[in-house]
This record gives sequence, structure tokens and C-alpha cells, in this order.
Amino acid sequence: MSDVDATPADTTATIGLFSPAYRALTAGLVSIVTLVAFESLAVVTVMPEVEADLGGIAWYGWVTTAFFLGTMIGIVFAGGQADRHGLGRPYVIGLALFAVGLTIAGLAPSMPVLVLGRLIQGFGAGVVPAVGYVAIGRFYPVAARPRMFAVLSTAWVVPGLLGPALSERVAAWTSWRWIFLGLLPLVLVAGAMIVPAMMRMGAPEHDREKPTSRWARRPLVEAVRVAAGAALVVGGLTRGGWALVPFIAAGVMVGLWPLRRLTPPGTLVAAPGLPATVLSRGMVMFAFFGADAFVPYVVINGKGASTFAGGLAVTAATMGWTIATWVQQGRIVRTGEAYFVRISYVFVAIGLSVIAISAAVGSAPFWFIHVGAAIAGFGVGLGYSAHSQATLRVAVPERYGEATASLQLCDNLGVALGAGLSGAIVAAGDSAGWSAGSSVGVALLAPIAVAVLGATTVARRLPPKAPT
Repeated sequence: MSDVDATPADTTATIGLFSPAYRALTAGLVSIVTLVAFESLAVVTVMPEVEADLGGIAWYGWVTTAFFLGTMIGIVFAGGQADRHGLGRPYVIGLALFAVGLTIAGLAPSMPVLVLGRLIQGFGAGVVPAVGYVAIGRFYPVAARPRMFAVLSTAWVVPGLLGPALSERVAAWTSWRWIFLGLLPLVLVAGAMIVPAMMRMGAPEHDREKPTSRWARRPLVEAVRVAAGAALVVGGLTRGGWALVPFIAAGVMVGLWPLRRLTPPGTLVAAPGLPATVLSRGMVMFAFFGADAFVPYVVINGKGASTFAGGLAVTAATMGWTIATWVQQGRIVRTGEAYFVRISYVFVAIGLSVIAISAAVGSAPFWFIHVGAAIAGFGVGLGYSAHSQATLRVAVPERYGEATASLQLCDNLGVALGAGLSGAIVAAGDSAGWSAGSSVGVALLAPIAVAVLGATTVARRLPPKAPT
């Protein structure tokens, strides 16, 4: 038995996350999250410059949407592989494809090629958290999981403080392309830290008395169908006109049934328990990222502020997210996850409303948008890891890969659809001659409505608090 396997998941003893038994895995997970955080925040910050260089405002939202469509496929691939073969092999594949995507994006001669690079990069990035969630569920004691999720959120602090400003300087001194290409050596370094620990974690021994899996027979094929369906929906929204109804109808036909097979029964109708948890995570991410992808855009193009100011809005959201994670990690065991999820939706709705009003009202100072971004970030931070902890608490341990893959599948589907819908509205507003602020203000109405629906309905169906 390996050192990793020697620590049971239900241990309640207090052990430091960086104690010898946990150090390698903790350091590796933190390093990978930090790397992904730098890349994510940097791309959001410099996208106005990328669009100015390559052209094509209609592709703006697709840069985010494609990444998360790829992530959806990577998550499902990793979930099945982790349950059957262990964590090492899918993790290596994920890191390799992440690097390939970075290379394509960094060398992209046009926006469509950049979108392709982001799609491949997203597949690799999807594997990383999916395998990481399984590792947390199998390796860390139950009492340590909230602290580990908080540590992973803290890994966004340095990127949140330095990433947007650094990316703006890199783009100004060299080119936005080095934001992608410059990360390639860091992928090798981070991979060398964590891959050995992942390789030691084999597949779990399945108990025949446990409930049989509902997981699709061909999960990767089904995930591709879900991604294709989402792409058709976003494509119909982007093109508008004659394409709107047939593209959306085709997307629903292609993606709906495989989505049902890849999620717990009752997910799409928010059945109480795990299904509502999975759906809720997708909704809160739809709401937050339906706005977050366009915060720098409206600060720069709507308010006439600098790229640095646009990056600070991303920093404000990131810091709010991290602070909220630490606020909830010390209290969530006593209050239960559903409590924090409900509050999460409320803060997200308030923050997005502040952003929308500040964007639409031309006389509003640009820093109002920063305030709204911080409030929305605080809200999503309260709920994000709460969904993860609820999933790990109620899922069958032998099916952690499937359960966490379902959670993150809806997570990334929500991001893709939220960013895609907002992107389509912003592009339509630009074509109609609206100001950037008015376009973004209208685009945020749908994310706000989803946040309100989540607070009033879906969050109430999450699993009840665990008995103390």
C-alpha cells in the first residue's frame, strides 16, 4: 500500500495540509491552480487588445466559451478515467493538452485559430480540477476538505493581485502572445511537482454492494455531444436572425439527452439532494461568468479607462472570491452548505446589478464596476466550494470521479452558456450601434435573473445539513 492510500478519507484527526504525508499533493495542487489562475485572469484582462489585434468582436465571447466547452469534455474524460484507472494517466494527458493549447493560442494568426487553441487548452484544464477533486475526496480527511478548498482559493490571491497588472505589462512590452507562450515552462515545472503523487493513487476497489453506476457507456462521446449542443446554442445566439431558432433547437436535440446521462437523475429539474447541487453549481457559474468575461471590456471600451483599470476589476472579483472562501470554511460544517449557497446567489445578484447599472449609466464612475465585481466575486466564493463539499459529502466514495465530473460538467456548461449569451448580446448591441456600456448592461439581465432564481428556488433543494 502506498503512502497516499494509507490515509483513510474519513479520518477526523487534525493534520496539517503541508505535513509530510500531504505535502507533495498539496503543493502540486496549489501550483497547478496558481498557474491556471494566472492564465485565466491574464486572458480576460488582455482580450480587448487581442480583439483589437486580430479583429472579430463576434468571436470575443467564443474565446471564453470554447475554453469551457473543452473543459467540459476534459472533465468527463478525467472522471471516468480516475474511477477506472487511477489519477496519474489522465493528469499527464491533461497537462500535455493544456500545453498544446497554449502553443496554438500563442501563435494564432486569427480569432478562429485562437478559439481552437482555447478549446484544446480547455480540455487539458478540465482534466486538472476533475482529477484534483477526486484526489481531495480520496486522500484528505473529511474535516480537512474545507481547509483544502480554501487553500486552493487562496492560490488565486497572488495571480489576482499581480496577474492582471503583469499581463497588461507583458502585452505592452512584448505582445499578448507571450501570455500564452510564457506559461509553457511553468507547466513543466508544476507537472514535475504533482505527477509523481498522482501516479501513486490507483483506482479504488469497487464494492459490489454499492449502487451500480448510471454513468454513460461512452462518457467521452456523450460529453462531446453536450459540448456540440452548447456550441450550436451559442452559435445561434451569436448569428441571430434566421439561425436563432434552428440552431438552438438543434443544440437542444444534440446535447440534452447526453447531458441527462452524464448527470445524476433529476438534475435538470433540480431534484433535492445531489441533483440540485449539480444544477445549482451550473447556475451560479452562468450568472457570475456571464458578467465576468465582459468586465474589463466595459471598463476599457465603455468607460474609456486603461487596460490596467480593467485588470483591477478582475482583481477585485478574485479577491472577493478568495475572502469569501475563507469566511465560509470555518463555519460551513455548523451551518451546512445550502445556507452559504443561498447567500451566494444573493451577493452575486447584487454585485451584477451594480455592474449593469454602472455600465449602462454613462456618468457613473468606472470604479463602481470594481465595487460590483468585488461583491459578485464574494458571492460566488461563498457558494463555489460549498457545492463541492456537498457533492463529496453525499456521493458514494467509489463514484467520486463521476459525481465530481457531473458537478464540474454543469459548472463549465454554465460558464460557456453564460459567456456565450452575454457575448451574443454584446455583439448584437455593437452591430446595432449601442454603446459598449449599454450592451453589457442589457447582457447582464439574464445572469441576474438566473441568480435570483437560484436563491429563491434551487438553493432550497440542496442536501440538508449533516447531523452533528
